[in-house]
Amino acid sequence: MDILHRVARDPEARAHLDASSIVVADGKPLIWASKIAGTALPARVPGSDLIWSLSAGMAGAGRSVYLLGGEPGTAEMAEEKLRERFPDIKLVGHLSPSFGFDTRAEEYDAVCDAVVSAAPDLVFVGFGFPKQERVIARLRPRLPQTWFMGCGAAIGFVAGVHSRAPGWMQHSGLEWVHRLLLEPRRLVRRYLVDDAPYALGLLAGSARARLSRNGGTR
Repeated sequence: MDILHRVARDPEARAHLDASSIVVADGKPLIWASKIAGTALPARVPGSDLIWSLSAGMAGAGRSVYLLGGEPGTAEMAEEKLRERFPDIKLVGHLSPSFGFDTRAEEYDAVCDAVVSAAPDLVFVGFGFPKQERVIARLRPRLPQTWFMGCGAAIGFVAGVHSRAPGWMQHSGLEWVHRLLLEPRRLVRRYLVDDAPYALGLLAGSARARLSRNGGTR
């Protein structure tokens, strides 16, 4: 929901989304809105689930993976967890750059050079939207055969730095409450001031669109 809200008001963010080959819905309100509109999305696909399933697939195929993102030390811990789960996985590198690395040209270049030199088949990029998309846009021309996945906080979830909500909260659309309780100072404005009104507007707009469409077919 937060990404959709940003995209709606920021042309640069929209350009990053449009540049993606595959876009999935990570957020229950998006699923609810699609069902209300009568164009139901098949399922919610959280990045915190995809990082596990894609890693399993890469391990089975003998393809290489790189972990880029998270707080300092997080990617290293995530690599250890992935090796425990998938002994055959080919992890060719990990890096958790310091905060603000993308504002320091020399450090930014060094981060990109490290990823490029590893030549991975898949890079999990976890800096949050749209920062991770900017990093991907910078790396993509240098690694044209590589797949990149913007995964937000997923590297931290794998590492155990962040905990996921209980299953019942995930299924009922309350995972955001769990995250808000863990990081209130960072997320209270995003979730309650910015995103909540937008989510309500999206749901209402979906209902109006369906009613209008149904009314027009009589």
